[in-house]
Amino acid sequence: MTARPSASRGTFLRTLQQNGLTLVFGGAFLITLVGQAFAGHAKFNSELTAEHLHPIGFGQYIASSRFAVDVTENWQSEYLQFFLFIFLTVWLLQLGSPESKQLHKAGTESDREQRMGAFARPDSPRSAFTGGLRQLLYSRSLGLVMGTIFLGSWAAQSITGLVAYNEEQLRGLQAPMSWGQYVLSADFWDRTLQNWQSELLAVASMVILSVYLRQRGSPESKPVGSSHDATGVEG
Repeated sequence: MTARPSASRGTFLRTLQQNGLTLVFGGAFLITLVGQAFAGHAKFNSELTAEHLHPIGFGQYIASSRFAVDVTENWQSEYLQFFLFIFLTVWLLQLGSPESKQLHKAGTESDREQRMGAFARPDSPRSAFTGGLRQLLYSRSLGLVMGTIFLGSWAAQSITGLVAYNEEQLRGLQAPMSWGQYVLSADFWDRTLQNWQSELLAVASMVILSVYLRQRGSPESKPVGSSHDATGVEG
């Protein structure tokens, strides 16, 4: 009778340990999303008050296009970063970076190196054994999903941004835009490009700084004693 709670507690702690990275980042995401909602609500109501309009409730704000566009414009830039990094690192290399493959491995690599088909191992995913379309899609599934999320969040940003922009236009007694006009507008590309440039700068910085700098124990860094030229080596 006393062993069951102990076993359950051990399983729970093991689950936490095995999924700690996802849980911490997932929790931090929710905390910052809630914080953004409260801060954005306060800012939006301040703008409404300055225009001699009635403030809105918190529930109204988080269901509004203003909140949605602020969220989705960040999401699409993040997933663009991951999609480009996943796809480009298949072919592009950086001497000395742990974020790069080893210099002789550019490209999609052989079935043996990728443990596919006849070279799959007993613990390989089922899709690694099968050929045809299923294996083709699975072997590119990470990039495809990241790219799809990017396109979906980009489309959501364009729609919610249009609604938010037109609301501002109508408050100022100006004509609203169509979707086509909005995606070609300065407002849309100002929101989009300021997020893209920050994400691309972050990736470029990580790639080149990891050539010369170290973080002991991190898989994003080379071992402390590795040479600067060591490529595709993780600590």
